[in-house]
Amino acid sequence: MEERSVARQVNRERVVVLGWGRALLWQLAHPLVAVAVARHSDFSRSLRAAWRRFTRTVQAMRRLSFGTEAEADEVARWIRQAHRRVQGRLDEPLGPFPAGTTYRADDPALLTWVHVTTVEATLHAYETFVRPLTPEERDRYCQEARAMEAWLGLPPGTFPDSWAALTAHLQTVLASGVLQVTPPARQMAEHVLAPTPWVAPLAKPWRLLTLGLLPPALRAAYGFAWSERDERAFRRLVALVRRGVARAPHRVRHWPEARRLHLAPGR
Repeated sequence: MEERSVARQVNRERVVVLGWGRALLWQLAHPLVAVAVARHSDFSRSLRAAWRRFTRTVQAMRRLSFGTEAEADEVARWIRQAHRRVQGRLDEPLGPFPAGTTYRADDPALLTWVHVTTVEATLHAYETFVRPLTPEERDRYCQEARAMEAWLGLPPGTFPDSWAALTAHLQTVLASGVLQVTPPARQMAEHVLAPTPWVAPLAKPWRLLTLGLLPPALRAAYGFAWSERDERAFRRLVALVRRGVARAPHRVRHWPEARRLHLAPGR
């Protein structure tokens, strides 16, 4: 019998997108990622553009996780083409990087940082809103997520193959001093936290959840205030979302592609 895919079990949950704010703010704390996003992405130019980017990202995730091999290959080809267009040179020093430093979106080091933070934030959101994962499940997710290596044209072994390796990479980057919240990162962060016109009523809970899910040190580095009152409100909101997820029917809780695959409900 085919072994259950942990990646599909996790990624089928719509609620894990609530962890994407954490992932983005981790990623933007790398000065080269921040400047690349600021210069080459349209999501900061308007709320409509931000919404288009969000929906494209969701669609890509769904196809990579639940689509056919041809659909996944098509998404991967689109990602590689987009990455090739993102390159440049710093006009002035940014964080620890001197003026003249070059950057490329297809740089394996930057791709690894984006991958590590995406996996870390996705699993954090799943465990916050759905259920705890076992150490074996976390390792299995990391192993399955390495499928992105081939899709991105990277050699095998580029991405961490276990939870311990992934968290070790995160700690290594933190200890290196590379991460610094620069002005472009702060500017992008406000766009991450801003609502789209269609979901304005969700602006406050989205901001509360995103900031509450951040590690305290990262939240402080961005300069976001966080009080005991905020923490209590965050915990109440998390409890509310968890109850909603537990009670929601599968057609509401899971992406339609996952339902068509008849994935087992899991624990």
